[in-house]
Amino acid sequence: MASKDAAEPDIISRALARNRLGVPSVVFFGVAGAAPLTVIIGSISTIYAVVGNTAVPLVYLVVAGILSIFTVGFVAMSRHIVNSGAFYSYISHGLGRVLGVAAAFVALPAYSLMQIGLFGLFGVVASGVLGAMGLTASWFACALVAWAVVTILGLLWVDLSGKVLGVLLVLEIAVVLIYDTVMVANPADGAVSFSSLAPAQLATPEVVAMMVLAIAGFVGFEATVVLSEEAKDPKKTIARATHWSVILAGLLCGVSAWAMSVGAGPDKVVGQARTEQTDMVFTLVSPHVPEALISVGYVLFMTSIFAALLAFHAAVSRYQFALGREGVLPRLWGYTHPRTGAPVVGSVTQSLLALIVIVLYKIGGADPLVYLFAWLTVVGGLGVLILMWSASAAVIAFFARNRRRENVWRTRIAPIVAFLLLSIILAATVIGLGDLLQVESGSIFHWVFTAAYLVLGIVGAIWALIMRMGRPEVYAMIGRGTERSIMDSPIPKRPHTHADPFSAHVPSIK
Repeated sequence: MASKDAAEPDIISRALARNRLGVPSVVFFGVAGAAPLTVIIGSISTIYAVVGNTAVPLVYLVVAGILSIFTVGFVAMSRHIVNSGAFYSYISHGLGRVLGVAAAFVALPAYSLMQIGLFGLFGVVASGVLGAMGLTASWFACALVAWAVVTILGLLWVDLSGKVLGVLLVLEIAVVLIYDTVMVANPADGAVSFSSLAPAQLATPEVVAMMVLAIAGFVGFEATVVLSEEAKDPKKTIARATHWSVILAGLLCGVSAWAMSVGAGPDKVVGQARTEQTDMVFTLVSPHVPEALISVGYVLFMTSIFAALLAFHAAVSRYQFALGREGVLPRLWGYTHPRTGAPVVGSVTQSLLALIVIVLYKIGGADPLVYLFAWLTVVGGLGVLILMWSASAAVIAFFARNRRRENVWRTRIAPIVAFLLLSIILAATVIGLGDLLQVESGSIFHWVFTAAYLVLGIVGAIWALIMRMGRPEVYAMIGRGTERSIMDSPIPKRPHTHADPFSAHVPSIK
């Protein structure tokens, strides 16, 4: 053990399908989770309308910069810890096993809520797209179709999902670039204006609130690390893919927000956003492009949401797998399919939970756009932001003990700056959560979700302490990937048939 290179990754699992994903596929998962077309059509126009400030393009670029700084330390740590548990594993290594399990109890509901909430948006958008084609389908029926496809893909080869995301994302980016070009080529005032990019706008009091809204549009890029065990050469692949995910999402959103201000006019963009809402982009480009291209945009808006559904499903199912493999959840969750390497029980669990929620919303008659999509994704985004903030602290603590051949920028400066900046954004999110949910001033929803995450974290910490006392051998492996070090146990060969399907993939239950 003493001869092990300090730069090598920590204990890893051989259970998930290895060497499946290259840099492009992992980028597809990260950017698809951020759903750039959905952000551009939905979130950017909403921020213009709600906040009433024209600094939206600059804010998106600044937020991309903040997350890029966070990514520096985050991916530096990924070179030393290869584990599909991602935040849970990193926090376990940096801040200790107790806080790591607390983070896991926050991560599971956060990513699950993000994924389930998107079914509401998909159902509404798909119903509208089909209605424009002369077909009638309820949001519920559309959501069930998406649910069925995601469920099937979640049980198949992860690289198949990566290829599906790749096709959808390339088409999505292509239409975004076409729309941006059209808006910039046809400025409302007769000349291209850069006033929405003026740095002086960062001094306005609304900027922090805008950053809170903007950062939600990036949630999903960090899920690249969840795929580390399935990536080719994870030490390089995950680092490159995570950086590219942030850069691509930031540039697409920032440039598109600026193009919208040019197409509508800097002094008119807020008013038009309030009038047109999610149709704003289509309204700006429709006089200058064929009707077919507008129809394609609506269809890709729908597929953008589907891509995000698939990416978040992959993330939450792998979190469940990592926790089951290590005994934090029942061992049943550590199963993977013998041929596809997919986390079977975690994938099925998330699918069943999503189905139950969708059906309950249908029975209750709640607005799927407000109470299923907006509420669940905002609350889930708060949980992911808590995890990012905690991970920044974990990176600082991890490298404080051993720099592991990483430079000072990656181990000290960038993580500390990221922690401070994320602290400000997290505080603003917690304070303004009720406003994001658009509830009345005296409503319990201003604080109840934050309190719920706190309670979940405490429950997770207590569960870790119980394991430390009752199952010390399981507690010792928290965040480490497998039951035993791969140096202490033989690595089973992967089966080539369905005979004895779980023989090489089910952890020993003792």
